[in-house]
Parts: sequence; C-alpha cells; structure tokens
Amino acid sequence: MTNLAMNTERPVAAETCDEAVAAARAAAAASGVEVREITEIAEMTAVGVLFETIWRSAPGTRPVTTELLRALSSAGNYVAGAFADGEMLGACVGFFGNPGKGSLHSHIAGVAKAGAGRGIGYALKLHQRGWALAQDVSAIKWTFDPLVRRNAYFNLGKLGALPVRYLRDFYGPMADGINGSGDTDRLMVSWELASPTVRAAAFGEPIRTDAKALLDQGAAVALEVAADGGPAAGKADAPVVLVAVPSDIEGLRSTDPGRADAWRAALRESLGGLMADGGRVTGFDRTGFYVISKEEQ
Repeated sequence: MTNLAMNTERPVAAETCDEAVAAARAAAAASGVEVREITEIAEMTAVGVLFETIWRSAPGTRPVTTELLRALSSAGNYVAGAFADGEMLGACVGFFGNPGKGSLHSHIAGVAKAGAGRGIGYALKLHQRGWALAQDVSAIKWTFDPLVRRNAYFNLGKLGALPVRYLRDFYGPMADGINGSGDTDRLMVSWELASPTVRAAAFGEPIRTDAKALLDQGAAVALEVAADGGPAAGKADAPVVLVAVPSDIEGLRSTDPGRADAWRAALRESLGGLMADGGRVTGFDRTGFYVISKEEQ
C-alpha cells in the first residue's frame, strides 16, 4: 500500500494525479510494502543507517544525516520510506530545485539487500511521482552512474526518464564501497511525470529498445565490450549510434580498477562526446547499449 497526501488545488489534471496515486499503490502492493513519507526522528535516523549500509560508506561519511533529513522534511521536501512488517526496506530523498517548486531533484534512493528483487525501488519512485504531481511538479531530475547497467535500464526503460546532460566528475571523490576511487561521472535524467511514455511505464509498460534491430537498420557502434572485458572504441558515423557499458562495473572496480577506469574514460569520450555535440539519448537496451540519435528534430 502507499500513502500520498494530495493537494486539491493544482493545475495538473486531476486524472493524472489520480492515475499516479493508483499506479503507486499497485506497485507498493505488488512489492508487499507500505510506502509513506517519513517525519519522525527515529525513522530518519534509520534512513541514514540504511543508506550507509547500502553504500558501505567510510566512517564519518554517511550519505545523509538525521539532521539534514529533518531539515529537508520540515522545509516541505520529499523524504519517504518503504516498510514491510515494521522494517524499513528502502528509502528515497528529494528536494525542490528552482524557486516556485517547479522541479524536484531526487538526490538519493536505495533498497536494502533484504528487499532486493521485489520491485521496491520502482514502488518508491512511483510514490515520489504521485507526491510530486500533487505538489504541481511536472518533472523530477536525478543523476546516476551511466556505467551501471541495471540502473540505466531501470531509469530509462522501467521508468521512462531520459538523459539531458553528461556531467563529468559531478560529485568529486566519494569514499564508499560502490563508486571506487575514480571520477564520479553522472548522467542527469529528466522524468516528465505526465508524458504518455512515463504514464505507460507507471502501469507496467517499460520502454522497449532493441539494439539488434537498430544494428540491422544501420546503426553504428561507437563503443562495445572487447573480448577481454574492456572498452573497444568504434565509429559514430550513422544517424543512430549505440554505446555499450560493461555488465558489472562495480565488480570491475573491485577486481580490476584499471579496466574500470578505462571504461569511465571511454564512456566519457563516446557518450559524453555525442551528447555534447547535440546527440539525444533515446533509450537503453537492457543487453547493455545506450541508443543515441544524432538526427535533427
């Protein structure tokens, strides 16, 4: 189940908000959790501990503190958790961007190992979508590591968000067990909450992208996985270009940091370069390819 406070005076179509609430409730029920806003100090502390466990943060570098969550919540921002039988299995935190609450930046979200594979992350994002629409917010933006294949598919395929910027070393060094010691390049995505594709995705219709079919139609491959697991540069000489990412960059960071760094540099040059030149990322094939359109729109 899910719990959403609705704002009855809003320019967003009432049916869109109602649809979003229904989709969020369905996703929460399918995951076997209750998703709700968090306002109590004890639960805010639990959010910080959860994120510290997920990111395996170094001592004294917890991703969010209780004090920060308290301040964000009291200022009207988004702090929510997913619960099952009283146990917090996931959480999500976001804050408003430009004045007038025109946009929401979703800063951090994570699910505990005990909740993996149940769709809890999806339920959290749909709850956030319903909450944002009720606040007259039409888009949510966030960043993610473009080398993490499962996150790319979740954000672009499962949710229907689309990248708008490639950000080089966005956070600087991060002392945790996920990001390693290299640069923290990120993709900024925009989730247009009332768009037809996002509305369809919210009711279980992911965005389908078929890299093989695009190759058959003449797409170029600017970056692929070499036989040794490293990056192999290709050409970007077609209107549609594919850019690959490795199957397990987090594993590579532990077992072969040099190869992981090579992937960061190669993706920055290929995907980052294509976007800087005006290419639009239109999808992600879950076999590991970003699809970039160079055609004028």
